[in-house]
Amino acid sequence: MAARLYAEHQLPIVGVPKTIDNDLAGTDYTFGFDTAVTIATEAIDRLHTTAESHNRVMVVEVMGRHAGWIAVMSGIAGGADVILIPEQPVDFDEVSDSIRKRHARGKNFSIVVVSEGCELPGLHDAGEVDQFGHVILSARGVGELLGREIEQRTGFETRVTVLGHVQRGGSPTPRDRVLATRFGL
Repeated sequence: MAARLYAEHQLPIVGVPKTIDNDLAGTDYTFGFDTAVTIATEAIDRLHTTAESHNRVMVVEVMGRHAGWIAVMSGIAGGADVILIPEQPVDFDEVSDSIRKRHARGKNFSIVVVSEGCELPGLHDAGEVDQFGHVILSARGVGELLGREIEQRTGFETRVTVLGHVQRGGSPTPRDRVLATRFGL
């Protein structure tokens, strides 16, 4: 299509990588990533007050497909207590032990950030795929399964928030705007 636009109209066309997941080799940041991390971090910040005031475990499921960059960056920035990413195996006992230890130290709430692409024990994909043949991760229920496991294993009230496409919408951060402009130039 780009070659055709140039051939027919002499429009200069440049292709640039775009994914909020920041999962393209050879790039430091892809545009959209900073915005997604900012939105996820703001959500984690807001959930902190609810978690603390109600003594709950809050599980926050973020996008990222099979790369944990959004979970790691927003989890660190938002002060999450547990961060689970697709690149590392998840052990429910380790997660539950970590949360129980926090509670034993007087921290009666926890924030757990999980990437939508995490492979959880006992989780099986529904087999639904999108138009490109990718598994539809929103149908997997990673956050819900993790929340149930944490509550069953610890006895602590657990709530799940799935950010989903909220991370993709809205105005981009200044960093993403400048990066996109630089690519365009």
